[in-house]
Amino acid sequence: MHQNSIASRIHLFDQRQPPTAQRPNNGDMQPLAPAHMPTVLVVDDTPANLTVLGELLSPTCRVRVANSGARALAAAASEPRPDIILLDIMMPGMDGYAVINHLQADPALRDIPVIFVTAMDADDDETRGLQLGAVDYVAKPIRPAILLARVNTQLELKRARDWLKDQNGHLEREVARRMRENELIKDVSVNALALLAEKRDNETGNHLTRTQEYVAALVRQLATHPRFADALQEPLGSLIAKAAPLHDIGKVGIPDQILLKPGKLTPQEFEIMKTHAQIGADALQEAIARVVQARDPGTHQATDEPSLAFLAVAQQVARSHHERWDGTGYPQGLSGEAIPVAARLMALADVFDALTCRRHYKAAFTLESAERILCEGRGTHFDPDVVDAYFAIRNEFIQIAHSFADDPARHLLPFALPTSDTTPCQANPPLSPLPDTPQAD
Repeated sequence: MHQNSIASRIHLFDQRQPPTAQRPNNGDMQPLAPAHMPTVLVVDDTPANLTVLGELLSPTCRVRVANSGARALAAAASEPRPDIILLDIMMPGMDGYAVINHLQADPALRDIPVIFVTAMDADDDETRGLQLGAVDYVAKPIRPAILLARVNTQLELKRARDWLKDQNGHLEREVARRMRENELIKDVSVNALALLAEKRDNETGNHLTRTQEYVAALVRQLATHPRFADALQEPLGSLIAKAAPLHDIGKVGIPDQILLKPGKLTPQEFEIMKTHAQIGADALQEAIARVVQARDPGTHQATDEPSLAFLAVAQQVARSHHERWDGTGYPQGLSGEAIPVAARLMALADVFDALTCRRHYKAAFTLESAERILCEGRGTHFDPDVVDAYFAIRNEFIQIAHSFADDPARHLLPFALPTSDTTPCQANPPLSPLPDTPQAD
């Protein structure tokens, strides 16, 4: 067939400006092939070869041709993108090997299958071409039926890969949507459980929100601290903040006459109040065990799953947030590094909130008094580095206290205090006597 007879079916990618009457202003001849046809880019510096291959492929493909390596790369990067490239090796300037190297280096082009169509028929040439990333190697002179069969095979494979990629993308989006939905359900469930305990004490107001924000602030501050980096690396840091609202879930097991008592608890009542930490931890442990048993009756350890890892962190917070650095806390009498990091953060957040808010058993302390108590507890009640972290971000704590105040008129904490090179604990040693601290909260 004469070259002019297929000119309307073959797009010659030529960067030279064509006559206006032959091509549109953008330099592309608009192919007449249907849009659903695959696009083949044929690259060869010999016009006769372009004609032969174009005539062979044009009945079933939209054919684009380029007569140099540079034009081949430009064509591959322009619309319509080729579904497959038939590439000659021996070309002046940029040869076929250089072209495929450029294609493989471009993330947007490396997935286009390349078939070398060349007169270089030595085994070493074919091996090199395949090693560079070509999907097939066809020696000239071509045998039309074999070339078409190989092209069609690679087009079918590309269609399958594209379909799988689309499906994978859809699945990834669906998984992400389900994960967001599950996280929302988890957050709602956690807060609902925590509120069940909190609502029994109707004077704690926004205690859950404030303490969660305090813990999150401490996590951010200590995340790069050498002692805390491993324990607070993501997603553990986020899990600790999310678990904070469950710290007092065990209070559902405390009798109302003790939980709501307006005055100071008796020693016997205080011992009962202290059991809320173990009650909460036991409830969460049972929840973990039931979930694991339901999923796999023969398995007892599955805390590597994100949801169960969250419950395991929540259990640490619920059980150990009343432990003290010097070992005099409860329920286990843990000390120092034996206290889980999550519980150490929760301990300070919980006490700070209890001190600075009015409760049915006490008035709110001033910020000065609250910070004196934190300083006195540095190294006895609290991890010293956690107290130092508080003072490093004290204004953030104050902002949280104001933003989520139960009664803004009673939250008159200053937003800034004088600073110095020494920590407030060093600059202002605790004074005696201090106000009575909350017995348990």
